[in-house]
Amino acid sequence: MKEEVFVVGDVHGEITLLQKLLEMWDPEKQQLIFIGDLGDRGENPKACFLLAQELAETQGAVYLKGNHEAMLLDFIAAPEDYAGNYFLNGGLVSLESFLHKGIQEEYSPTEMALMMKHYYKDLLAFLKELPLYHEWEQYVFVHAGVDLGKKDWRDSTGEDFLWIRGPFHKKPNRTGKTIVFGHTPTFYLYGDNDRSDLWISDGKIGIDGGAVYGGSLHGVVFDKNGMKEDYIVQKR
Repeated sequence: MKEEVFVVGDVHGEITLLQKLLEMWDPEKQQLIFIGDLGDRGENPKACFLLAQELAETQGAVYLKGNHEAMLLDFIAAPEDYAGNYFLNGGLVSLESFLHKGIQEEYSPTEMALMMKHYYKDLLAFLKELPLYHEWEQYVFVHAGVDLGKKDWRDSTGEDFLWIRGPFHKKPNRTGKTIVFGHTPTFYLYGDNDRSDLWISDGKIGIDGGAVYGGSLHGVVFDKNGMKEDYIVQKR
């Protein structure tokens, strides 16, 4: 087991920011963890998905499933049912990066899903198997959060791990773990639509700096004693 972890916040297609952030990662001593939501919106979702997959397969990076990975898989499984919601949440940007611009004018959702299954079968199979959380030392890393009302947080539903917001942010954390999460941009947690700093409260650390909205992408380093470093790449 490596002596430190390097945890990357929600990327949402911002490949240039991600590449800059990864220059600060030390593969020899730091376990890389992606908190989920690599695509949908941003500069180049395809490049972000494929880079995270490559690092998982060649460097042992932990890639946690986010709600946007789940939405992509739902769309592929039932395109006509999920297209409206997926496109509304940035999915069309991902599909255009995988296939080509203007695809919505040429193809139906079913046709887009079939092309994705044909050209990106390996990626889709990889995304299906992504874990929902990762435990390391006294930390839990998870995309959205956990159900703090459960006797054992591990009994949270898949929907909680991927989607939960307010109940997790507001309920007391009695798990004995520090829970590191993304999903909700920290400017929302601060309630000021401005601050993209880490949000730290009650053994919870929010690391989604809202990079795709003009905020920042965080790479947070932890060792067994606590948080060591917060690398920040700002969107200009």
